[in-house]
Amino acid sequence: MSKKEKPSRGKKHEANLAKGILEITRSGVGYVVVNGEGGDVLVRPNDFNTALNGDTVRVKVLKENLRSGKKEGKITEVVSRKQSEFIGHLQLSSNYAFFIPDTGKPMPDLYIPLDKINNAKDKDRVLARVTKWDSTNKKPEGEVVQVLLAEHESDIAMKEILVENGFPLVFEDEVMEEAMRLPDVIWTADIKKRKDMRDVLTFTIDPVDARDFDDAISIKKIKTDLYEIGVHIADVSHYVLPGSVLDNDAYQRATSVYLPDRVNPMLPERISNELCSLRPNEDKLTFSAVFQINQKGHVKDFWLGKTVIHSNHRYSYEEVQEIIERNEGINHEEIILLNNLAQTFRAERFKKGAINFSSTEVRFKLDEKGKPIGIIVKESKEAHQLIEEFMLLANKTVAEYVSKVKVNKKEVPFAYRIHDVPDEQKLTPFMAFAAKYGHKFDTSSPEKIASSFNTMLGDARGKPEQHVLEQLGIRTMAKAVYSADNIGHYGLSFEYYCHFTSPIRRYPDVLVHRVLESCLEGAPIFDKRMEEKCKHCSDMERSAMDCERAGNKYKQVEFLKDHLGEEFLGVISGVAGFGFWVETVEHKCEGLVSITTLSDYDDFRLIETDYSLVGRRSGRKFRMGDKVYIKVVAANLSKRQLDFEWVLKPDIEDGQDEDRPSKQKALNKGKNREKKKSKI
Repeated sequence: MSKKEKPSRGKKHEANLAKGILEITRSGVGYVVVNGEGGDVLVRPNDFNTALNGDTVRVKVLKENLRSGKKEGKITEVVSRKQSEFIGHLQLSSNYAFFIPDTGKPMPDLYIPLDKINNAKDKDRVLARVTKWDSTNKKPEGEVVQVLLAEHESDIAMKEILVENGFPLVFEDEVMEEAMRLPDVIWTADIKKRKDMRDVLTFTIDPVDARDFDDAISIKKIKTDLYEIGVHIADVSHYVLPGSVLDNDAYQRATSVYLPDRVNPMLPERISNELCSLRPNEDKLTFSAVFQINQKGHVKDFWLGKTVIHSNHRYSYEEVQEIIERNEGINHEEIILLNNLAQTFRAERFKKGAINFSSTEVRFKLDEKGKPIGIIVKESKEAHQLIEEFMLLANKTVAEYVSKVKVNKKEVPFAYRIHDVPDEQKLTPFMAFAAKYGHKFDTSSPEKIASSFNTMLGDARGKPEQHVLEQLGIRTMAKAVYSADNIGHYGLSFEYYCHFTSPIRRYPDVLVHRVLESCLEGAPIFDKRMEEKCKHCSDMERSAMDCERAGNKYKQVEFLKDHLGEEFLGVISGVAGFGFWVETVEHKCEGLVSITTLSDYDDFRLIETDYSLVGRRSGRKFRMGDKVYIKVVAANLSKRQLDFEWVLKPDIEDGQDEDRPSKQKALNKGKNREKKKSKI
């Protein structure tokens, strides 16, 4: 052993143990990525100790190079698995079966007992689950969960996205059994413990295809200028008890995942779509925030507690939007009042510093086989904002209430939703870029930065640079996460905020319900693992977002695969040294224009501060936010990748090239120079 390396032994044993996530390279070598200081630890395949790629592990450092800081070690414990289900092929013989995973990351085959093959045949593509594997077993043991049919490639692709990100595709038998044992009836004893609001006008507003209605709004006039408005949330914690099989499974999943053609739910449909879904004309148990509000939007009082409600009507967002626009329809007076209050709340939020980023979402029109046949760009209209503002009010109120509860001067551990101030390193180049469009930032305080953002967004609205400034502005922002350590929510400009309103699809909301109930009962829960749970939920939320992005990308590729060779107008959505990305205006589908396809025109170089690629000879610039025409030249489903080529059309850019020579002239100039150079 080199003098520069030191072994770990004796009393230093604990100090040389670190916790992190194992990342296995294609060569088979692994690195345990450790948070904080200390650096990653290299682990060789023989020292994985049953760990797989993405698992959270404990690693023992065996040697360390003091000069370079490089460490090498072995995994002593698998703390938690990223995924326990895999997609692959079955190899079946007369006496045994093996599952061969389809993964680019090295992992052993699974031994499958013949009574666990679930009617699969040799060479079938299947979903398998690891059921048994410890350090004494060289081969992990598993079972076939599902046989995947070859003709449903899109279906298999969506399932692969989910399992690769650690989301089980099916609920285990004991979870389903526990869900099925839950009673359909609401007992009289339960109703007596709650505020009975079944006689108050109540309704839900959700997407047209929704089945899990986890929030409802009620409204009742108290006197001339005072209304009782209730935000009622499905009481999931009444059915999902701490430590139950249902609870443990929901915690591991932590969130529902929404893909273009399906929902992978956090809870079995027995709970999410039946017992807890606030369906019309049914009595339901809820946890509510009930407010007394006047017509100016001033909250005069509030009450938090368990309730029982009866939804009178189920609206889609489109139906409510029509009522708002036409001022007529079922319960139109109440809906108009609620909308006016929501718009008042919204204006007040932005006045206090909330940042008004607009976002665009897409929805795929699918045929009966799940193939995309169209793409619809979804807009956030007043009907959406109505629900959003009342949910924000409830979330903020619950967080403020719990924050004031103290036991022996100690705060109650709670799952806050936090959002940090913008990263200075990201903000500085963005401000320089925004200045090119005449937008100035006041950085004297976080509040002034937020105000500068809103001024910029307002001034840019409707202008060519709006899209690029919004996209780059969002990238300067920190990511919102869950934490027991409250620092406030910068983007919303709330000092206290949490997620209370969607416990059917988010586990943090279940944690919030439990803590809130304990505080209301005067016996606050002190959960020492709250921060650990918050981190897990944040990690799974990021994984769900990765799934959703990958699912959308797959459907985009699948859609444009039928449009190879066609040309579309797009907007440059990103630049890099190897090319630029373009998002089509009509479909919001993003593909890469490789720099190699531009080599006939010029030699392009990346200018990072300008978010652009610039031709050395012609001066031609491809800058983020520019409109360009592209041709779809390749659509790779397995890689979820679209390749575009730039198409020269000089008349499309609406004045964005006024400060530089025409493209055709500049490009011809560049080509002529290249010809002269080649002759010399």
